[in-house]
Amino acid sequence: MTAPDELGVDYLEVRGLTVDFDGFKAVDDVDLTLLQGRLHFLIGPNGAGKTTLVDALTGLVPATGLARYRNRDLLALKSHQIVRAGIGRTFQTATVFEQLSVLQNLDIAGGVHRKAWRMPFARRGVPDYVEHALETIGLTDLRDRPAGILAHGQKQWLEIGMLLVQDAKVMFLDETVAGMSQEEREATGELLRRIGQERTTVIIEHDMNFVRSFADVVTVMHAGKVLAEGSLAEIQADARVQEVYLGRAATAIEEGV
Repeated sequence: MTAPDELGVDYLEVRGLTVDFDGFKAVDDVDLTLLQGRLHFLIGPNGAGKTTLVDALTGLVPATGLARYRNRDLLALKSHQIVRAGIGRTFQTATVFEQLSVLQNLDIAGGVHRKAWRMPFARRGVPDYVEHALETIGLTDLRDRPAGILAHGQKQWLEIGMLLVQDAKVMFLDETVAGMSQEEREATGELLRRIGQERTTVIIEHDMNFVRSFADVVTVMHAGKVLAEGSLAEIQADARVQEVYLGRAATAIEEGV
């Protein structure tokens, strides 16, 4: 297999990552290589360790092992340092400032890269990167609306926009399309494809129709471990996946449920 360095792309290398809660290994010796330009999906039942893995990579829970991105070990950094290193995430429930406008949410998120001494001063005009993010996520016409009145899907797009203005090069998205209409799911998938070429994008997802439509790589987790990894077709045919889920996972992938 060609090494990521030889491909000339960014990547996040995870080796032996373990999260231990008083003897319970929520994540157990996980190895992953997450490449720029691919939509990489994490799937598996509740309790498989997917969100805990992302929590470890974003500094929310302590972990052992190695998580190397651009020659820095994320496991040795605090969460705010990880953000500044170019790692961003969303959560299952959108975390936007609902009383503030769409534009204000983006401007605040973009402040992560502003000098601390400049933060108290008023901005002159709207920064180009905020304008670009508004256009990319399709919310230009709603820029002055309170974020709290946005539709569910639009709030998720705003969160993605907040990662864009932070210049996140690695994006972890936790069940982004949960609760969306089919039209919103399609729009979200196309958005992720557009912005994903220059980023490493990892999506925790249960919606197998969405996985089927947009996944480049799928990693199946079970009991804190990586059970299988590959294309959706390879995962579907994997005997270990079929055995662990007694056919349910394979059937779900086949039927798109």
